[in-house]
Amino acid sequence: MQRLPSATIPGGLPLVLASGSPRRAQLLKAASYQFTIDPAGADAECGMCSRETAPELVARYAFRKAQDVATRHRSAMVLAADTVASVAGMILGKPSDELHAEEMLRTLSGRRHDVYTGVCLWRTNDQRCCVDVVRTELVMETLTDKMIEEYLSSMLWEGKAGAFGYQDGNDWIRIVGKGSESNVVGLPMERLKELLETFDQIAETIDTVGPEMPTSNQ
Repeated sequence: MQRLPSATIPGGLPLVLASGSPRRAQLLKAASYQFTIDPAGADAECGMCSRETAPELVARYAFRKAQDVATRHRSAMVLAADTVASVAGMILGKPSDELHAEEMLRTLSGRRHDVYTGVCLWRTNDQRCCVDVVRTELVMETLTDKMIEEYLSSMLWEGKAGAFGYQDGNDWIRIVGKGSESNVVGLPMERLKELLETFDQIAETIDTVGPEMPTSNQ
């Protein structure tokens, strides 16, 4: 992966990653960010609204994760994210088990699909927040039964949207055009830099009594 961009945190506040994802932490470390980890509760990632699209889902989940963690930090910049794959209107999150992972891989086999990541930044000292969604298009070659078996046995599919990891060195998956590699891994570092640099201009003040998600900046 190419050199990852970074930006200073507005106000010099400590950065808190509201995720237990080792891949997101690795991306932040690779970009030389200093941060602590405070994962959001499982309840922040449950339920799908009727007719909700993939971009709407990841934006809502990212917001809810940030909202959950923001209550525990008096003065910090909370960063939350959520990633799913989507093909033909079908949303593919993390597989629940090996059989589920196999179903996802067979669904994606030989097809173009999108990976969406919702990103939420929440500054807790003044309750200002911004939400954005980044899309990357990929194409997966047609997988043979042997290819699927080998990948499933590697267990590399665990905890990954769409049951695959772009960073796993698979030559059967590639990005279409100039999409963000880091977005597919789970955190669009190029867009994160832009959000941090423009945070004071784009962030909205959140009413902490029954807060509503701000408008996405996509």
